[in-house]
Amino acid sequence: MEATLGLEIIEVVEKAAIASARLMGKGDKNEADRVAVEAMRERMNQIHMRGRIVIGEGERDDAPMLYIGEEVGICTLEDAKSYCNPDELIEIDIAVDPCEGTNLCAYGQPGSMAVLAISEKGGLFAAPDFYMNKLAAPPAAKGKVDIRKSATENLKILSECLDRAIDELVVVVMKRDRHNELIKEIREAGARVRLISDGDVSAAISCGFSGTNIHALMGIGAAPEGVISAAAMRCLGGHFQGQLIYDPAIVQTGLIGESKEANIERLTSMGIHDPDKVYEAEELASGETVLFAACGITSGTLMEGVRFFHGGARTQSLVISNQSKTARFVDTIHLMDSTPKFIQLR
Repeated sequence: MEATLGLEIIEVVEKAAIASARLMGKGDKNEADRVAVEAMRERMNQIHMRGRIVIGEGERDDAPMLYIGEEVGICTLEDAKSYCNPDELIEIDIAVDPCEGTNLCAYGQPGSMAVLAISEKGGLFAAPDFYMNKLAAPPAAKGKVDIRKSATENLKILSECLDRAIDELVVVVMKRDRHNELIKEIREAGARVRLISDGDVSAAISCGFSGTNIHALMGIGAAPEGVISAAAMRCLGGHFQGQLIYDPAIVQTGLIGESKEANIERLTSMGIHDPDKVYEAEELASGETVLFAACGITSGTLMEGVRFFHGGARTQSLVISNQSKTARFVDTIHLMDSTPKFIQLR
């Protein structure tokens, strides 16, 4: 799968990032999302595959969707039988977030990116559009920290695993009222808190790389993005756990259903019979082959954002594979004009 689709999925996220980046700072998050969706869909429909969206654009933002269940790829087109050999057909599940951090893009803030994860059919958890309590940590802490422990306990474990004093640890938490007590506990334990407004996929993945000065992600964010983060962290050997949040009173947003009971019924209808289950990365991204790709829209911890120049653009992408056990940073110059004035090198 990596040999067949590796370069193709990089181009998918690059196209989405470039489309969104043209609207960076213009204050219209839905339009930035819409153009990313269209660019991503168009490029995926040029790939020789039969893909199925298992995690797509959510309903939370009333945004345009690559909807769950949508089929993409050349082999899903009406006349596919004429050029798609069923014996050679690659069937894959796809999780996408064409513009992760729409607000970040709309207001020119760091950390927005286009992301996707793929695996063979059935290899990605079809998370509902709920929230998820998440814990991400570096590979050294994998299986040692636990989302069921308190933040204080996990910080002590992280300190031991990383051979760092607790006051040298940085924990990323989304700035939400629901996290006030968590933030207070982390600070009282002695660690430092980095608050973010959006975009916890980047924060989770950053835990898998040394030198980012991010040592953990804690708190509640969107469940679909949790699966995408889990796919990347599985490939990196990092720690990721997620637990679905189905009680509206916990998140207090009014965006995950009217009642706890109705949400449990919805989970049951999706085949999720233990709503309180803690999922490991290997369960959220269970496929034999898992690939993750991201392209920076605005510059962040891991990647530079899209940089336009006369006649083209430059992007930086990241593709991670559990198959080849690699994390590749890809620097690409896109020539959009047949006679560019110059090519930007830096």
